[in-house]
Amino acid sequence: MRIIGIDPGTAICGYGIIDVEGSRLRPVAYGAITTEPKDSDAARLEILFNQLSDILEEYKPDKFGVEELFFNRNVTTAITVGQARGVILLAAHQQDIPIYEYTPLQIKQAVVGYGKATKDQVTYMTMNILGIREKIKPDDTADALAVAICTAHSSHRDRLKRWIQL
Repeated sequence: MRIIGIDPGTAICGYGIIDVEGSRLRPVAYGAITTEPKDSDAARLEILFNQLSDILEEYKPDKFGVEELFFNRNVTTAITVGQARGVILLAAHQQDIPIYEYTPLQIKQAVVGYGKATKDQVTYMTMNILGIREKIKPDDTADALAVAICTAHSSHRDRLKRWIQL
C-alpha cells in the first residue's frame, strides 16, 4: 500500500510518500511544494494544486493523509492554511484517493506515543521509523511524513478491527 501524507500550507506544503510492506514502512519520496510571497493568493493556490496533482499522478498513492486545520490566535494564518487545505483536498478527490484527516495530537501520538511531543521529537521518531539518516528539512516535510506514518498506523488498526469482527 502506498500512502501520501500532507502538511498543508500556502508558502510551504510538505509531502511525504511511504510504502507499507507488512509491518515495514519505507520512504518513497518526500519534499515540499513552495510558493513565492510576491505571487497572488490565487496564483499560489494554483501552483500548490498543480504540483500536488502532478505528485499524485506520478506516485499513485492508495491513501491520502492530511493534517486537520489547527486553529490558533493568528486568524490570517488559519485562513490561508484553510485555503491551501481546500485545493489539497480537491487534488486528492479529483484522483479518487481516499482522504484521512488527523489532528496534530493524533499524529504525535501515532509517531511518538505522546500527544504533546515537540517538533524535534516528531522529526527524530519519523526518521527512526523510516530509517532516514539525514535530518529531514524543512519541518513541514518531516510533519508530512509523520502524517503518512499516522495514516499507516490507522490503516493497520482498521484492518485489525475488521479481522476481529470476522
